[in-house]
Amino acid sequence: MNEVPVNTVTTRKRLLILIVSITFLFCALLGRLGYLQLVAGKDLQARAAEQWYRDLPLKAPRGLITDSYGTVLADNRDVYGIYVRPNAVTDASAVSSALSGYLDLSSEKLYEKITTSRVSEITVARGVEKTVAESIRALNLSGVYFTLDSERYYPASNYLSQILGFTNIDNVGQNGLEGYYDTYLKGVNGFSYTATDIKGHELENNITKYVPAIPGCNLTLSVDMNIQSFAENAVSSAIADHNAKGAHMIVMDCTTGGILAMASAPGFDLNEPPRNDINMLNALSKNKMIVDVYEPGSTFKIFTTAAAIENGAVSESDSFYCNGSRLVDGQKIKCWRSIGHGSQNLSEGVKNSCNCVFMDLALRLGTDKLYKSIKNFGFGSKTNIDFYGESSGLLMNSASVKNVDLARIGFGQAVAVTPLQLVTAVSAAVNGGILYEPYFVSKVTDYGGKTVYVREPKEVRRVISETTSRTLREMLEKVVSEGGGHKAGVAGYRVGGKTGTAQKYEDGHIAQGKYVSSFVGFAPVDNPRYVVAMIVDEPGGYMYYGSLVAAPYAGAVFEKIFDYTALAPSVSNKVTEYVNMPDVVGLDATEAAALLNAQGLAFEISGDGGTVKSCVPVPETKVEKGDVVLIRTD
Repeated sequence: MNEVPVNTVTTRKRLLILIVSITFLFCALLGRLGYLQLVAGKDLQARAAEQWYRDLPLKAPRGLITDSYGTVLADNRDVYGIYVRPNAVTDASAVSSALSGYLDLSSEKLYEKITTSRVSEITVARGVEKTVAESIRALNLSGVYFTLDSERYYPASNYLSQILGFTNIDNVGQNGLEGYYDTYLKGVNGFSYTATDIKGHELENNITKYVPAIPGCNLTLSVDMNIQSFAENAVSSAIADHNAKGAHMIVMDCTTGGILAMASAPGFDLNEPPRNDINMLNALSKNKMIVDVYEPGSTFKIFTTAAAIENGAVSESDSFYCNGSRLVDGQKIKCWRSIGHGSQNLSEGVKNSCNCVFMDLALRLGTDKLYKSIKNFGFGSKTNIDFYGESSGLLMNSASVKNVDLARIGFGQAVAVTPLQLVTAVSAAVNGGILYEPYFVSKVTDYGGKTVYVREPKEVRRVISETTSRTLREMLEKVVSEGGGHKAGVAGYRVGGKTGTAQKYEDGHIAQGKYVSSFVGFAPVDNPRYVVAMIVDEPGGYMYYGSLVAAPYAGAVFEKIFDYTALAPSVSNKVTEYVNMPDVVGLDATEAAALLNAQGLAFEISGDGGTVKSCVPVPETKVEKGDVVLIRTD
């Protein structure tokens, strides 16, 4: 038997180990190569690009915001960003001196940055006006580069200032619709690429490459800029005329829920927001019509009436007697007219805005039925409008409501609402009984004009029957044609509505002499479309009733809307009758009331005294028959 030499076996083993090792290394190298190519390839390419290319951002233009007819409300204008690449600067002293002169910067600090910075690029300034940038470009400074940016521009300046919102230095929406719809508006940024060597110097014969920015989508609002201008003028006039703390107006299309106008004063110029005073900026940009709540007062009587009619708790033939107050749970609750209204039916009670009538209605309904009705109208919950920060309003826990609370809720106390809630609910009360979800944005289109989103009117629920709605409209029309809402009327047109005057509370107590005056109305009565709410916060002096302070501005806006839309009159114009203001000074309040009624004048009483001390207008002044006058007994 022949044996294999030991040295031959050893050689074979070594050869096998070598082959296995080479095979393993080859597989490892092949695996590493596969990993680099298939897994880490994109990342490595990006790292290489970072070393060999320098990029500058190309900001995407934000989408436009327009009104319902295409009027631009939020636009863009070209501005420039100025950058310095230290490695490309040949004369740091000249560059820093020139830039500091045009951009109001410290030449010394800029020189220090250029000569000591280890970064590849230094941002010198952003938002530079075109004329300034062109002047700097003409100097042909080495190492200085420019990017074309855009910044927001608001052609209407201070109109819609609490609704549109504004952007920050990076063109990101901060609040209002700019913030709420920022995802649609912002677009996608692009870049410009320049090839450089390892030290950041541009290569000879370099060609700059561009990745273009994609503009943001455009928003079309339900707002009509013409109607918005009517509302803006109204709130500004109210503040000037009554030395008020603030004034607000909302105009809604009650057939869709679309906001046609929303104005608030004081406001601010959207092109120059007070960014250096954050408290002032927050106060002026806050949309109080959506965020803040207030006690609605007599405007809330609309919903107590609707609930009573819908639930069969009252009929037109029912009679109510007002002696100036009601005693509920041992507490005396006064009617606004301390001398009382006497005997009246429901329609007269609505026209007279008699607190006693609405206390009776609320107590007849009971907590469960009244609460079910007002919650159906949307009180106590958000409307879900497309806007940040909406409040739900304030409703007492129904389990805690006592009769005295229920009575007060019936005429608009012990409850707090937002102006938006009020307008939305009134729209449902008069449009046939359908509650719609309110909205600002009706359509979104991309930069190529393709429609991305269309807002269709959204019915939330039916709140009352068409019959109840029609009956309510007829009652509210008398408030304007014969009662305290007379100053909101427009000759030739059927307008309905309700005035409101509510005391303000501070630290849980009534703030003496501080009121919220309001009017909410609708037109045309036979086929409602427009609902207008006017709210004046803390009017100065003794003219604080909604009938005298808020209603006239709503009437002026209705008149302008009718003229603008060429709405044909629905009733023949009556010949305007005038009477002389009777001299009621020194008379007993009851006697004064009788004399004014005999002259065909509505009136408000200020004070709880028994004798008239003064009146507005003064005696013998010519007054339109049916107008509202003020008598003071304090």
